[in-house]
Amino acid sequence: MTASSGTAIGNGQRRGAARLRAFVSWLTRAQVSSAARERRDVMVLLFAVAFVALPQFEHLPGWAIGVVALLWCWRAWITLRNLPLPGRVAMLPLLALAAGAVWLHYRTLLGREAGVTFLLLLLALKLLEMRATRDVFVVVFLSFFILLTQFMHSQALPVALMTLGAVVALFFVLVSVSLKGDDLPAGRKLRLVGLIALKAVPLAVVLFLLFPRIDNPLWGLPRDAFASSTGLSNSMSPGGISQLLQSEAIAFRVRFAGSPPENQYLYWRGPVFGGFDGRTWSPLTQRVAAPPPLRVDADPASAVDYTVTLEPSQRDWLFALELPASLPTAEGLNPRASHDGQLLAGRLITSRTRYEARSFTRFAFGLNETALSLRNWLALPSGFNPRTLQFAADLRARLQAAGGERATANRRAVDAVLDHFRQGGFRYTLEPPLLGRDSVDEFLFDSRLGFCEHYASAFVVLMRALDVPARVVTGYQGGEVNPVDGFVTVRQSDAHAWTEVWLAGRGWTRVDPTSVVAPVRIEQGLRELARQTGAGPLFTIGAGTGAGWMRVVQRLRFNWEALENSWNQWVLSYSAEQQMTLLEQFGFAPDWRVLASMLALAVSIVATVLAVVSLRHRVRRDPLADLEARFRRRLERAGVQYQATDGLRALAGRLASELAPASRVEAEAILRLLERWRYSPASANVPSAAVRDLRARVRRFRVRFAD
Repeated sequence: MTASSGTAIGNGQRRGAARLRAFVSWLTRAQVSSAARERRDVMVLLFAVAFVALPQFEHLPGWAIGVVALLWCWRAWITLRNLPLPGRVAMLPLLALAAGAVWLHYRTLLGREAGVTFLLLLLALKLLEMRATRDVFVVVFLSFFILLTQFMHSQALPVALMTLGAVVALFFVLVSVSLKGDDLPAGRKLRLVGLIALKAVPLAVVLFLLFPRIDNPLWGLPRDAFASSTGLSNSMSPGGISQLLQSEAIAFRVRFAGSPPENQYLYWRGPVFGGFDGRTWSPLTQRVAAPPPLRVDADPASAVDYTVTLEPSQRDWLFALELPASLPTAEGLNPRASHDGQLLAGRLITSRTRYEARSFTRFAFGLNETALSLRNWLALPSGFNPRTLQFAADLRARLQAAGGERATANRRAVDAVLDHFRQGGFRYTLEPPLLGRDSVDEFLFDSRLGFCEHYASAFVVLMRALDVPARVVTGYQGGEVNPVDGFVTVRQSDAHAWTEVWLAGRGWTRVDPTSVVAPVRIEQGLRELARQTGAGPLFTIGAGTGAGWMRVVQRLRFNWEALENSWNQWVLSYSAEQQMTLLEQFGFAPDWRVLASMLALAVSIVATVLAVVSLRHRVRRDPLADLEARFRRRLERAGVQYQATDGLRALAGRLASELAPASRVEAEAILRLLERWRYSPASANVPSAAVRDLRARVRRFRVRFAD
C-alpha cells in the first residue's frame, strides 16, 4: 500500500466518522424548523420500528424478512432525501400482494405465524403512507401490539430487555410528536419517558403479584406442547449423546440446601434402557417376568436436599440425583417412580418446572429381584456382534479356570471387563467415528475410540454375554457451580450414559466404564477433560494464552446466567401456588376471592395515588432564583446588613467593605454569575453545567468578615 492510498483511506474514515457524528447530532438535538423536526421524528420512529421487527425475524420466512427490510429502507430513503411518498392508489396493489403472499405461504391469514407475518407487512406498508400525526400514532400502537406477539415464542430475559428497549423508543417518539411548543433535546425527552415509566412501575408490580395466574402460558396454543426440543432421546445409539456435546443449552438448574456433593456423585438419573436390537438401546418392553416393587436401602447420612428448576423438554422425565429418597414435591406434577428407578411426571414438561427432592448418594436397591425377573436384563439379539460374543466366551472360560467363589463371579466378570478397557488401548474421544451394523464389534476391536455411550453399550453387551444382568442408564453427569448465585447448572453437554449391573448382596450397582478410560470426565467434568485434550473453544474457557481475558468472559457469563436464573426463578416461575403462599404470609386465607379483592383494592389505591401525583398543581421553579435566595439567606444568617431591594451590584458594593478578601472575591464571582445567567441576554439559554457550577459555589461559600 502506498502512502497516498493510506492517506486517502484515513481521510475517508475521518469523513465517515464526521458524517456519523453529524447524523447523531441531528437526531438528538432540538430542531427549530417544523419540517426538520418532522423528518427527525420519522427517522427516530423508523429506528424504533426496526427494534420491534428485528426479534421477529427469527420466526419469519425469508421472503417476508426481505419485504419488510425493503419497505423500511424505502421509507428511510424517502425521509433522508425528502422525496414524495407513494400515492394511495399505489398502496392498494402492495397490500393485495402482501395478503396474497401470506395466504400462499400459510394457507390462512389467521393463527400465530400467519397473523404475525401479516401484521409486520402491514406495519411496513403503513410506514409508506405516514403523512400525519394520526398515522404516527397508528404505527406506534401497532408496534406495541407486535411487541406482545414476541412473548408467544419466548419470555426469556433477553426478550424482555429487547421489549423494554423498544417500549422506551416508542414512548420517545410519542413524547416527541406530542410536543406542541418548542422542541426539546433528546436528553429531556428521555427524562420524560423515564418519569412515565416510574409512574407505571407500582401498577405493574401490583398486577404481577395479584393478577390471577393460570397454569398454562397465556399465549400458548395447543400444538405448542409438541414443539421440537433438544436433549436426551428415548433411545440410544452410537453417536447419539455425543451430538449434544456442543450444546450449551441448559437442561436444569439445581440449588442444594447445603454444599453440593463432589462431582463424582452428581449422577442425574434419566431414561433406563434394557432393549437392544444390535445397534440401538431402547426402554425394555418385553419382559420374561413382572419386576418387583422398587425397594431402596440407603445410608441416611448421605441424604441431600435440593431444588431442581427443569427447562421444558416436551418429555415426562424428571431428573434427580441418584437415588431419590422419595417422590419430588411440586404442584400439579403427579410424579411416580418406575420399577427401574426413573422418575416420571404425570404430564409432559412443556414449561419451566420447579420441584423439591431428596436423594441418597450411598444406597442399594434391587435386592428384592428374583432369578426370573433378572432374566429381563440378559437378552441379546441374535446375529449381531459375533466377535464380542466370542470374546465374552473366552473371558468366561478364563474366569472359570482361575476359580474363585461362585458368589463373586459377577464381580470378577465386571473387574475383568473394566481391566480390558483400562489396558486395551481404549481412548475417550469427543468426536467418535461412525460405526456400522456390528457397532460393538467395531468399537471393541477396530476403532477403540468412543464417547460415553460407546463404552456403556459395549459394557452391557459384554455383561449380558457373561450372564450378568445389566442395563444402560442415561441422564446427566456433573454440573457447573455458578459462584455468583450458588446454583449448579447442568447443560445438555453434560449428557452421559453409564451402566448398572446386578450383583448378589448389593443389588443394582452403578458401573461407569467411562471413569476407567477418562477419570477426569467423572471427577472434574467434561469441560476440564476437553480443556486437557484441546477439544475446542467451547470448553477451554480460562486456558491457554488468552486465559486472562477468557476469565473475564467467564465471569461475565456467570453473572449473566445468575441474572437470567433470577428472572426465571422470581418472574417466569411465579405461579398460582406462590400467589396463595403470598396471601398466607400476609395473614389472609388462600382463596381466589380474597386475591381478587386485594387486587381491586391495590389497583384502586395505586390509581388514586398516581392521579393525585399527576394532576396536582405544579409551580415551575427557577433554579437560579432559588440559588440567589439561598445565597442571600446565608448572608443574613452571618449578620450581613443589606436592603431587600438591593440588586446584585448594590449587594456586591456592600460586601466589598465588610468581607475578608478571599470571601469577598468568591462572593463577587457568585454575584457576577447570577447577573450573567439571570439578567443578561445569555439567560435565554442557560447551560445545565453552569447551573451545577453555580450551585456548587454557593454550597461551598463561607462568610468571613474583614478584621
